[in-house]
Amino acid sequence: MGKSTLLNRLLGQKVAIISPKPQTTWWRILGIKTLPHAQIIFVDTPGIHRARENFNIHMVRAARDSVRDADVLIHITDVTSPDSPEEEGIREDLWRQNAPVLLALNKVDLLPGKEELERVMEDLSRFPYERIIPISALLGDGVQELEEEVIRRLPPGPAYYPEDTVTDQTERLIAAEIIREKIFHLTRQEIPYSCAVITEEFKEDEEKGLIYIRACINVERESQKGIVIGKGGRMLKEIGTLARQELEEIFGKKVFLELWVRVQEGWRKKDPILRDFGFIR
Repeated sequence: MGKSTLLNRLLGQKVAIISPKPQTTWWRILGIKTLPHAQIIFVDTPGIHRARENFNIHMVRAARDSVRDADVLIHITDVTSPDSPEEEGIREDLWRQNAPVLLALNKVDLLPGKEELERVMEDLSRFPYERIIPISALLGDGVQELEEEVIRRLPPGPAYYPEDTVTDQTERLIAAEIIREKIFHLTRQEIPYSCAVITEEFKEDEEKGLIYIRACINVERESQKGIVIGKGGRMLKEIGTLARQELEEIFGKKVFLELWVRVQEGWRKKDPILRDFGFIR
């Protein structure tokens, strides 16, 4: 529904990977925005959905744990499908919390006119949101107003992070996530959901201005390994090239990226492997 796109827009830089596929976010990501009068700690969580597999159950549990700790909740919903059964389930979770809930009505740029937006907003006013704010996370429309509404509801307190900190992610995790984003964009069907990327080595050579990254793409089946590698290694090379180019932009240095693919049979179902990968803490 655009959670990660909104977070990147609020921070003015990319800290969360994005793709048109659902359930792209697998980790809880902090985005920190420091203003002269406030510091906002945004939390991008995995999407709350009907989880069946063990891995997805842990994802949803992590999202719900984050919701319980929040001072302000933002429910982001797609203006073109605001009343889906999944949205109803999310609302039920939100109404159980004590924090105020704002509705960010996303993708308003897709509506044919103002009349349709007014109709949707009037219909959603039956729910006890503190405010309904139409936005386009992609274009930035309404995002400033949403930020101001959040600040109005934050409790007073000290800044928890230095003003130049924008995320709590480690460089290793950033590297793994950028690689995973390219897999989401380049592969289809179940493949992106079966690939867990783990950064196994991250070394920086200050003299050469070079970062060496070695990462493993873990898949669930041998057939998936062949797809990720591709004929003559072409798919893996394309994933690596696109990831390396973006990582060089992020880190401001040349990157030597080494990728390899390993089969971890049914990793999404096995708690010991999920724990090793960091999905269970």
